Amino acid sequence: MPELPEVETTRRGIERALSARRIQQLRIYDHRLRWPIEPDLPEAVAGQRILSIGRRAKYILLNLEQGSLIVHLGMSGSLRLRPAESARLKHDHYAFSFDSGPELRFHDPRRFGSLHYTRGDPAQHRLLRTLAPEPFEASFDADYLWNITRGRRVAIKHILMNGQLVTGVGNIYASEALFRARINPRRPARRLTRPEAVRLVRAVRTTLNSAIRAGGTTLRDYVGTDGDPGAFRQKLYVYERDGQPCRVCGTPIRRITQGQRSTYFCPTDQR
Repeated sequence: MPELPEVETTRRGIERALSARRIQQLRIYDHRLRWPIEPDLPEAVAGQRILSIGRRAKYILLNLEQGSLIVHLGMSGSLRLRPAESARLKHDHYAFSFDSGPELRFHDPRRFGSLHYTRGDPAQHRLLRTLAPEPFEASFDADYLWNITRGRRVAIKHILMNGQLVTGVGNIYASEALFRARINPRRPARRLTRPEAVRLVRAVRTTLNSAIRAGGTTLRDYVGTDGDPGAFRQKLYVYERDGQPCRVCGTPIRRITQGQRSTYFCPTDQR
């Protein structure tokens, strides 16, 4: 599933290509995404210029002259910039054409993505208004992490994966950040010390920034707007490296299951 680095990589690719472009047409090939696309959406956005392109958690925001489009990639979705004359692919579900340049096409084999339009403040949309702080916000700091872990018996990795407490970290990046912070993912959250909270906040941000610079992580479906996979997989310290030597100490990486998700860690470096 595309996580924050993949979504931010996509946002940046779109921003470079489509800022200030005017939407000529929205063609909907299949309304049946996670939520059906409103049938009157093509008429509502036709002729509008893209003023800016933002992101909130894993949602991409195309801010128009009258409202905003809210895009979610779902589990297997990607937004791809394609020449207007190129053939439609089997799982292309909608496409934007513009006054010039390439088209923007949404490709999603599993159809868990979504497309919404709001004329009001997108931050107040039902999908966005209750989202927790994300790692790059000033409110997600060591004090915040320290406070939300007090009295909690659950493993520290579950805190990073809890979208009601912090949004956008994701399974891959939680494992990688905990390795960088030298914290065992099974550690009860309430046992996190203040110095460790400082380390972990820094590790989460460093990990996500590194992934964004590498264009995200491709394990299965994800590709960027240019159709290329993300390169961060080659830089992973622990994720999907069970049995392989730790890049720091040489101890074999271990894999366990937490909350029905795979967790990877070094039993020597992470305490």
